[in-house]
Amino acid sequence: MRLTATADLWWKNAVVYCVDVETYQDGDGDGVGDFTGLTGRLDHLVRLGVTCLWLMPFQPTRGRDDGYDITDYYAVDPRLGTFGEFTEFVRAARDRGLRVIADLVVNHTSDHHPWFLDACSGRDAARRDWYVWSDSPPADGPQGLTFPDAEKSLWHYHGATGQYYFHRFYREQPDLNITNPEVRDEIARIMGFWMQLGLSGFRVDAVPFLLETTGQVDAVNLPDPHGFLAGLRAFAGRRNGEAMLLGEVNLPYEETRAFFGDPVSGGELTMCFDFIGMQQMYLSMARREAAPLARSLRERPPPPRDGQWATFVRNHDELTLDKLSEPERAEVFAAFGPEPDLQLYGRGLRRRLPAMVDGDRRRIELAYSLLFTLPGTPVLFYGEEIGMAENPDAEGRLAVRTPMQWTPEPTAGFSVADPARYPRPLTRGRFGPEHVNVRDQAHDPGSLLARMRSFVQGYREAPELAWGRCEVLDSGDPAVLAHLSSTPDGAVLALHNFADRQVTATPKGLPAGLLTDVLTGAAAGSTDGPGTALAPYGYRWLRIERA
Repeated sequence: MRLTATADLWWKNAVVYCVDVETYQDGDGDGVGDFTGLTGRLDHLVRLGVTCLWLMPFQPTRGRDDGYDITDYYAVDPRLGTFGEFTEFVRAARDRGLRVIADLVVNHTSDHHPWFLDACSGRDAARRDWYVWSDSPPADGPQGLTFPDAEKSLWHYHGATGQYYFHRFYREQPDLNITNPEVRDEIARIMGFWMQLGLSGFRVDAVPFLLETTGQVDAVNLPDPHGFLAGLRAFAGRRNGEAMLLGEVNLPYEETRAFFGDPVSGGELTMCFDFIGMQQMYLSMARREAAPLARSLRERPPPPRDGQWATFVRNHDELTLDKLSEPERAEVFAAFGPEPDLQLYGRGLRRRLPAMVDGDRRRIELAYSLLFTLPGTPVLFYGEEIGMAENPDAEGRLAVRTPMQWTPEPTAGFSVADPARYPRPLTRGRFGPEHVNVRDQAHDPGSLLARMRSFVQGYREAPELAWGRCEVLDSGDPAVLAHLSSTPDGAVLALHNFADRQVTATPKGLPAGLLTDVLTGAAAGSTDGPGTALAPYGYRWLRIERA
């Protein structure tokens, strides 16, 4: 494997960590997380093995959608810090070998953004066409409500100008018109601005909605949306040769594949989240059988040469299950969140994994072993490394965005301020900070944090997992997922038992050789032996030393 290739394509084997600055660490004592606090916690991330930090929105906001309703793309929310503190954070991260990417939220703005305020001043306003307007909601326009509990239509009437404006999310988040060349140029300026301050790329929010042109006037003659995405990728590459774009594309595989660009050379998004594989993993866990996840791995198209899939156990939103059939979704709900209050919009769960499996450490480890061995780049959401859970008292999807739990004290070590001033309430009960925190786990070799560190180390020591060709094998037992990741230099076999019973995995089609446990370094027999025993919910990472 060429060392230059591994350096140039750093995202292929990165460990990405998503952090909400507001809820990670308060550095000035006002009860709100900030860049000063985050900077002070970078060493925790280095010890964990993180190589890339993904920042959720940190620009000024009206707070309608937890930062995703931006009022100024060229500023830092004063609650979170100053430009000086932001640049010091980026410098400190880079000094520790951490790249930084951030959310690019340009499908929509806040309705208090100066652009939209100008657009609302009259039909002949300079920025009127920066948004999508219609005399009446078009019958052939986009369908499907994102927030059905709060909105009844994707179009909102603006009485002062007598037209409706389009909003895929809340009415306070009007959609930008990316068919307008001025809007496209402005999006490039936003990217260039933050890259100049040290960002190595962006997680592009709501990509399919961003490129949506259905129902717009003269839609047939509008420019190709994928051409715009290719232009963003080319622009990012010109500004920074190592830049990457990670896309939120929750679509079936073949539709998602189009957002990578050319099947071989790529040219659009660098990475796409594997929403299908994530949802099938939960179905496998609910059924205690490997077939759903195995099927999705076999169906998943390969990324382009320089692209990669991004794998995850959960992200910052609700645990979406929308690509499962209704009966399949009902199975996952019944297993992991039967209470209606824990379900959201009938399509997902506002829960974190530890609470979903009632704290069963075996099942928690099983999921994260899968995260680090499935083909793709692993993405962690803050707090996953210590087993944080949700607080259902918080509204909607905010239930999983609770303050980070650093210490067992009532403040969780998040701030010196009264917890009543925190952005959201702390998790309580058996998953509260007195039971789940970084301090207690940091020096405990039996802790989840120690196990997560070993997963990251094992992932680093097995480049086949990130760079190799993956093949799903017949495991010999319906509860076991067996997949082999191979390069010309070596091969790693990963075995995962979804059942609550002991099994023996006897995968077929393995090359002849001796087996070594990647996580412990111990000898583990040979590929022509009687098979590998797996405890209930057990897993093994086995390097094949070919004869």
